[in-house]
Formats: sequence, structure tokens, C-alpha cells
Amino acid sequence: MRVADCLFVTALAAVTLPACFESSAQQTQREAPAQAPAVPVTVAPVVAKDMPLEISLIGTTEAYNTVVVRAQITGELTSVNFEQGDDVKAGQVLFTLDRRPLEAALNQAEANLARDSAQADQARVSAQRTQDLADRGLVPREQVDQTRASATALAATVAADRAAVENASVQLEYATIRAPIAGRTGALMVSAGNLVRANDQAPLAIINQVTPTYVSFAISETLLPEFKRYMAKGALRVEATPPSDEGPAAAGQITFIDNTVDQTTGTIKIKGTFPNLDRRLWPGQFVNVIVRLGTDVGATVVPSIAVQTGPEGQYVFVVTRERTVEMRTITIARTAGAETVIKGGVKPGETVVTDGQLRLVPGSRINIKEARAPEVAS
Repeated sequence: MRVADCLFVTALAAVTLPACFESSAQQTQREAPAQAPAVPVTVAPVVAKDMPLEISLIGTTEAYNTVVVRAQITGELTSVNFEQGDDVKAGQVLFTLDRRPLEAALNQAEANLARDSAQADQARVSAQRTQDLADRGLVPREQVDQTRASATALAATVAADRAAVENASVQLEYATIRAPIAGRTGALMVSAGNLVRANDQAPLAIINQVTPTYVSFAISETLLPEFKRYMAKGALRVEATPPSDEGPAAAGQITFIDNTVDQTTGTIKIKGTFPNLDRRLWPGQFVNVIVRLGTDVGATVVPSIAVQTGPEGQYVFVVTRERTVEMRTITIARTAGAETVIKGGVKPGETVVTDGQLRLVPGSRINIKEARAPEVAS
């Protein structure tokens, strides 16, 4: 090769090789993307613990007994012996009506009884005397029959008079209206001086027994077999809390299951009985109800805020040993407040993300914000 040709080849290589190296470096830079920064998250461990089996519902408080007080006779209301809203005892006098017409009717019935009793005694003696004379053949048999019939008729009249006296006594008792049960009175519907009528549509007062009290709620008919199965094992505990009450829940027991499923709603009515000594539960009040069915021993539990919902169902982000996350589909058994019982998908000892999930994708690096990171499972 000539010297001129060698110089040309050398110059060409000097120009071409740097260009090739530069193109290769640029290509490598394009193929290797920059590593994403770690996402700050909070985490919590998956634990195994005993969890109560419970049903959360909305219920209504009902009076243990309710009595609508009405007058059984017509008359003037002469006195009201309580203040509306008072607690009353069984047998306590609530109202009195004008007794004078009733006392007069009783006196008249007693007078009629005395008169007819005297006549009946006379007729009985006369019938006996006539019978003695007939036995000696001194009077005809027809006269004996006549005096005996008269004595029998007067005896029946006396019996009717006794019934009239009893009825008048009962009517007089109706003039004093007593509380049939112990409880709390509601609004007073009438005041003294008004004319009240027997069995009027408008009541005089309503008494509700609030200690003890009922809480009524409905469960789906699909839960009824399981509900009855737990009831067969023993009394079921039920708790009730008024929505605005920050105190501890009132405790009671299930005492009633209705005998028919409501076909329009597919539910069945249940009642729990509560002592309600502190009267926190009031008739007509809506309450939050929790029925304790039993205990799920060794349940797998995660915080409810760790559970996310996606197109394929519910899932959690599980922390790996390399401080990355993997998305794990889970099966939820139930939710109990701030905790969720997991049926499958995670196991105790693993760690799940509880905050920061929106910035995560499978494989994302994480930075745990707690001062001391919990132990993670592989």
C-alpha cells in the first residue's frame, strides 16, 4: 500500500471511531431510565388475634310496655293527680271523675236489692206454708204451684238486683283511674273540668315502661340460620348505643325472634331486652346495634385503611424484604370497625401499607415513615 493511502485510512478511522463510541453511550443512556425515588408510606403488621363475631345494625328503642289510659265511663274530670312526664307506680291514682251520679246509682241498686230480698223471703215463707196446707188437703194443688212460682220469680229478681249492685260498684270504681303499670307518663291530653266520654278516641295519657326496655331491629333472612345456631348455644349479647352518646354501649340479651319473615323486605324482626337502669335508651330513639355471636379464634387481621379496591376486587400492598411492594388480592371475611378480618391473600407476620397507596405500583420502592420500621416478611 502506498504511503498516501495509509494516511487516508488512518485519518478516516480517527474521525469514525469517536462518533461510534458517542452513539453507543447515548443509546445506553436512553435504554436505562432513571431509578424512581422511594415513596414515603406508613405500614402495619398482619396479625393473628381473636376477633368477635358480630353483626352491626340500626335499631329502634321500644317501650317494654305501653298503656293508653282512657276513661271507661262518661263524666266530668274532677282531678288530675300527677304532672305530665312524671314517673308513676302501678296502682297510683291518676284521674278522678265525678262520683255522685255513680254513688246514687249504687244506692238505688242496693235499695232495690233490699226490697226484692224482703219480698223473696215473704214469698218463700208463703210457698212453704201453702205446701204444708196442701199436704193436709186444705188447699188445692194449683195454689201451691202459684205460690212456688212467685217465690222462684222473686228469687231471680234478687239475683238480678245483686248483679245490678255489682255493676254499679264497678262503675263507681271506674270513677277513679289508676296506673295499671309502673312507668313514665307522656303529655297530658285533658285537664280537670273537662267532660270525658267512655272509650273516647283521644286518650287521657300514655304510660311507657322504660326500665327494662326493648331494642328492635331486623336482620336479613339469609342470616337467620346462623343466628339461630348461635342462639342455641346460649344467650346472645347485644349492645346498643345512641348515635350522639359517647359513653359505653348499653348491654342486653336477645329475647325475641319473630315467627314470620317479612316477605316485602326479606328481613325478620329481632328484639333485645335491656335493663336500662340509667335510662339512656328512650322509646322511639334510633340506636346503633351490635349483636355478639361469638369469637373467631386466631383470625388474620389487617387495619381497614390498608384495604384498597380495584377492578379485580380488593387488595393490599405487601412490603417485601427489599423494601418494595407487591400488590396482593385478598378475600375479606368481614370488617369490624377499624380492623378487617382476612379470609385469604395474606398471612400473619407480613406487613401491609396503610397510607400512601395512591403513589404505589407493584415493585415501587418505599420509605417507611415510622421511626422504627416493623419487621417485614419475605
